[in-house]
Amino acid sequence: MDSTPSPSSSSVFDLVSSALGRYIPRGGAAAAVGPAGAQGDRTNCRRVSDGPSGGRQDQILGAVNMDRDLRITRCNLEAPVFAGLEVVAGSPFVDLLPPGDVPTVTRRLRQVLETGEAHVARIQRLRRGDGSELVVSMSILPAAPPHEGLTVSLIAMARRLHLYAAETAIGTSLDIGETAQSLAQSLLAWGDVAAVDLDFTVWTGEGVTGQRQGRIRLRRAALVPDRAWPEGYVTPGDDLPGDASRLLAQAIRRDDAPQTIVIPDRDAVERVLGSPRVVRALVPGERSAALACVPLVLDSEPPVVLGVAEIWRRADAPFHDSELFDLQELVARTAHHVDLARQHQREHTQVLALQRRLLPRSGGDTIEIASVYQPATPDSAGVGGDWVNSFPLPDGRTALVVGDVVGHGLGAAATMGQLSMEARALLSAGLAPDEVLEHLDETVTLLDDTESGLTAGYSALGSTCCIALYDPVSHQVVVSSAGHLPPVLITPDGQAGPLPVRPHPGLGAEFALREPFDVHTFGAPPGSLLALFTDGLVEDRALSIDEGIARLTDTVSGVHPWDSLQQAARHVVSSLAPVRQRDDVTLLLARMIGYRKGDTATWRLPARDDAPARARAHVSALLRTWRTRAGTRDDVLLLVSELVTNAVRFAAGPVTVRLIRAGHGLLCEVGDTGNGRPNLGRGGLLDDGGRGLHVVHRLTTRWGVRWTDTGKVVWAEVAR
Repeated sequence: MDSTPSPSSSSVFDLVSSALGRYIPRGGAAAAVGPAGAQGDRTNCRRVSDGPSGGRQDQILGAVNMDRDLRITRCNLEAPVFAGLEVVAGSPFVDLLPPGDVPTVTRRLRQVLETGEAHVARIQRLRRGDGSELVVSMSILPAAPPHEGLTVSLIAMARRLHLYAAETAIGTSLDIGETAQSLAQSLLAWGDVAAVDLDFTVWTGEGVTGQRQGRIRLRRAALVPDRAWPEGYVTPGDDLPGDASRLLAQAIRRDDAPQTIVIPDRDAVERVLGSPRVVRALVPGERSAALACVPLVLDSEPPVVLGVAEIWRRADAPFHDSELFDLQELVARTAHHVDLARQHQREHTQVLALQRRLLPRSGGDTIEIASVYQPATPDSAGVGGDWVNSFPLPDGRTALVVGDVVGHGLGAAATMGQLSMEARALLSAGLAPDEVLEHLDETVTLLDDTESGLTAGYSALGSTCCIALYDPVSHQVVVSSAGHLPPVLITPDGQAGPLPVRPHPGLGAEFALREPFDVHTFGAPPGSLLALFTDGLVEDRALSIDEGIARLTDTVSGVHPWDSLQQAARHVVSSLAPVRQRDDVTLLLARMIGYRKGDTATWRLPARDDAPARARAHVSALLRTWRTRAGTRDDVLLLVSELVTNAVRFAAGPVTVRLIRAGHGLLCEVGDTGNGRPNLGRGGLLDDGGRGLHVVHRLTTRWGVRWTDTGKVVWAEVAR
């Protein structure tokens, strides 16, 4: 006698599996076939009814047992609804499936075998011997003892049950292609071929409003079943011919109201379509077929048509009114899912465009830049908040910035864009990396206030950022981090590893002890390779973060100095993240080049009255060596004289003069120990002073100030 497990000792799925095991007969030829005898036994896997209710017409439940090789061992598919299924003991279960469904279902079966977790109530089609298909709700469960392997329950889908199950399945994805495909799969219960054609603006995520004027454009979003289609037939991703788009749109908008239309046979279809080219594009075969066109209507005022669902079936099986009612109900229930997918597509496209816009475009003469951004899987509900940027600073240095904003979607994208632009503006204004992070910290706190943050359902607290500044003259990298993973540096002498940057809480972390952001300086001789990245690149469930960073270090160490940096970046990402992750993957590689030794010169002068004259003498001799034209040489000498004079007059301590030959210009820097900011004021005609900065402004293409640990540096660029 079978014993029924109690709820306290078994899960609900164990109880169901045990009940299904008793539902399948133990005796008979089919039940006796095991893995060893499976190859030679062709006995149909059916059983004779053992009771008066065994053959009831309303029975819709079937069950199949299979071994760990996914071959059928026992089954009960006696209900008339399963007639036509060629079920043979010892044969692979996947022989019951349409070919296009085999990989997906096999993956689900093996997943239940490996994890022991049930896979419940998924809409599935089974293939009958005559080529027709049966729609069922399929659940996969581990077989109850004493049996091994799997037990699969099959519930033949009644129309109303199918409506409910189909709507549930269609709403599980925010990808517009997957949503359309799920709708088309559900429509197969009413026909032999189903297609979903969407207005082009819906497919691209744009908005659709009211009755549209001008040319109508439909694009095929889904088509089932998966088979070889005749040449010229419209398949997913193709635009329908203009004539077909207009005909379908006019048909479903008769009397200014979206309506379902039915064309009963091929002759009528050809008369309506008119053109042989349009017939080839829309009719899925040579046999006579009936067509039902159901508009996808968004419930609004006025109603908005998002597209058309088309169901084709044999002409000898006409559409009945009850079937059309069910079709319209299903499409009406799921039209809003298509619109939700459209909105997500638009948001996804906008965020991705912002991500791409923030990616570095190229390096310069002193540094080579390459970057890769790989968004997460579509089911992550939007693109994440990873951002990376690199840009030349006016004083000749290069800024490398990487960050990770908490969350996904437009909220994260808005914060990402604001932080990225703010960091760029502050760094270009001459602020040090730690000062920039302090401002970003305040910005995240302000964005998270009660009005614009938490009440809007989004919080950026805990976002991270790392800033690295590369000086091509001193060949040093200055790094400051707010909760971000440390960059990895590989030097030409073979040393490699993450930079020892002191950890700091993320941005806006008011709950933590407020400490100043640290600044770290590292040597980066020419040929060094610096990698900045987000955690999506190194996170792995099987490894710790330290092990992930070590893998990254080893991979980046393998980049040869002659390798294309962009190809190397793609190789690093593909090696560490070969499949799409739940988090975005971002990598920036920077190869340090620096200035040649003969293109720079630095002089350190005491702050005395003769400093301007001594600076002019040094600079004049160097410019003659560089063979600078006379006009430019005079401008640079006057510029140096004015800047050194101001440094001696308004600051204390030694004065540093640095001249750099860069590209098409000369960059002149004068540093001192003062911390005041030079201001370009409006001087009067008779004023005795204040004209130095006006001279600097006139002679240069641009000039500015940056602050250092010991004071400030005034820089100016003169065209050669």
